[in-house]
Parts: sequence; structure tokens; C-alpha cells
Amino acid sequence: MQTILAIESSCDETAAAVVRGGNEVLSSVIYSQVPLHQPYGGVVPEIASRSHIEKIRSIVEQALAEAFPGEADPWSRIDAIAATRGPGLAASLLVGWSAAKGLALAAGKPLLPIHHIHAHLHSVYLDQPLPPQPDDYPQLALAVSGGHTCILAAKQPHAWKLLGQTIDDAAGEALDKAAKLLNLGYPGGPVIDKRAKVIPVAQRKTIPFPQGRLTEDHPLPPGLSADLCLSFSGLKTSLLTYVQKHPPQNDADIDQICACYQEAVVDALVKRLDKALQRNTYKTLAVGGGVSLNSRLRERLATLAQKHQVKLLLASPKYCGDNAAMIAGLAAVGGAHACENALALDIDPSMEL
Repeated sequence: MQTILAIESSCDETAAAVVRGGNEVLSSVIYSQVPLHQPYGGVVPEIASRSHIEKIRSIVEQALAEAFPGEADPWSRIDAIAATRGPGLAASLLVGWSAAKGLALAAGKPLLPIHHIHAHLHSVYLDQPLPPQPDDYPQLALAVSGGHTCILAAKQPHAWKLLGQTIDDAAGEALDKAAKLLNLGYPGGPVIDKRAKVIPVAQRKTIPFPQGRLTEDHPLPPGLSADLCLSFSGLKTSLLTYVQKHPPQNDADIDQICACYQEAVVDALVKRLDKALQRNTYKTLAVGGGVSLNSRLRERLATLAQKHQVKLLLASPKYCGDNAAMIAGLAAVGGAHACENALALDIDPSMEL
């Protein structure tokens, strides 16, 4: 049973964690940069990377101290060091990956490169009784965040096949853009979710927001199905057009818009998963990433899982966003990318699935 120290710095969270056996989180420390980026309405790469440099040492030290309180030599308890190699912001990835390289060399520990999206899917097993089990497969999965939205399937652990993805904006990005347009602040997903809750489902208006359908002749990478892919780029334009024609007069109007806009995003995701579940037999549906914290999405996913009689696996709220525990957990169960010499590898901001 391996104990892994991991670093995650793919975007705007500086994180370190120690995980034993793939599911037992001994520590998970996250420094959020949200206050730094709020004035700009989104992540500024230069600010993110500079903050990672300033914080990463103290975050790693805190993760070790919390995992092994009072230990004179906590490094003796660590079997390997893992870090996100990609995908993500290049400058941010470079800080975490370089730090992990230095620590691995200094401590004489193996370095394990981890795929960020794969780690999000492993987050559903953190703080659970068991890590991934053979009975969980075949597994359908949705990774949904501010930077990624993709549907994957696996017949066994770590053998992911990409079935569909967004061809432009991610779901979380679509929510952030809507919040910015409505002057609701950043990050947008949580505030839109909160505003949408005010309006009961039965009392929501029908605003014709698009749900990102693709035509069969749309050019896609080999192996992807058009009806399992999404496009959110037109959603913001649709919202802008609606607001120009029907300017919100009060908070109730904004709540209605948030509820309908969020429903369009959620409906697009759930309908694709529904189609995937109709085509093949799966035992579990795993959903990870920051947007998986959305309350309406969780409601719809529960109904979908019940319809298809599959077990729904959702991450604990504290592991939905970017965190290092998911990196360490995946590494502990053999989810690192195979390579002869990880220390010779560079980051891969566009790392493929």
C-alpha cells in the first residue's frame, strides 16, 4: 500500500496532499487564488504562476506536517512523489512539475506523472472505504470543469477511451462567462447555482437557450461521436441576445435567467450521458471536476443513474475542484503514465486523453 505525496498546480490552485492506498487522505492542503483573479473576471496566467512560486514550498511543508504530525523525518514515510504533468496552463504546470522533480531528486523517490483529467475521475474514491474495484467496471465517466468537459468509458482501471467532448468552451467556462455578462462576479458557477435555486423548477420560465448540438457532418477527431460531443460557444451569445431584448428589471428576473441558462448547460450534459448509457452496459457512472459540485447537475445525475440502474459515483465537495489528493490517490493505485525516466519529461499543457 503506497503512500504518495502529490503536487497540483495546473491552473490557479496551489495544492499538495498525502494519500495512502489510493483512498485514505492523510492531508490535503489547497491555496486558492480566487481573490487574486476576481478583479479580472478570470484566471490571469502570469498572476497564477507567480503565486504558485510564492506558495508551493509552504503548501508542501504543511501537507507533510498534517499527514505525519510530530514525525522527525516525514520523508521516510513517503514512497513516491506525483505531480500533474498536464493538461493545464503551461506556466502553472511548470512550477508544480519542477518542484516535484526537485523533491524527487532530493529525497531519492520515484517521480510519477499524472494526467489531470484522469485524476478528477479518481476523486470519487477519495475518503471512501475502498479505492477502485473490478466491480466498478465497465465505467462511464464525465469530467466537467472550467477547463474541460469530456465523456469517457473504461472497461478496466486506467484504460480510458474518449467518447465525446466539448469542441470549444467547457461547461464551467460557459457558466463563468454568463456570470460575467450578468455582473455576478467570479467564479460564476457557484453564484449561478445559488441564484438558480431561488426559482423552483416548476416555476421556471422557458428561455430557448441552445444545448450545443452538433451535426453529424461536423469534423471531429477519429473515434468521437457527434451526438456525444458538445458546443457551448453559442450559449453566451444566446444569453447576450436575450438580455439585450429582455433586460432584467430586478433580482427575480436575473434568478430566472440563471435558472434557465444553468438548465441548458446541465441538460446538454445529461442528455449526452443518457445516450452513452443507452448504447452500452455500464456498472458505474463517475463524475468529477469543479462543475460536478453543481446542485442541479447532481439532482439530474441521480435521476439518470436510477433510470439506467447504474451506481453513481460523485466526489466529496472538497475534492470536486482542483486538488492534490486526487493526484496522489491516482498515483497510489497505479494510474501514473508509464515512462522510463519521468525526470527527463517536460510538462504537456495539451496532454491528450
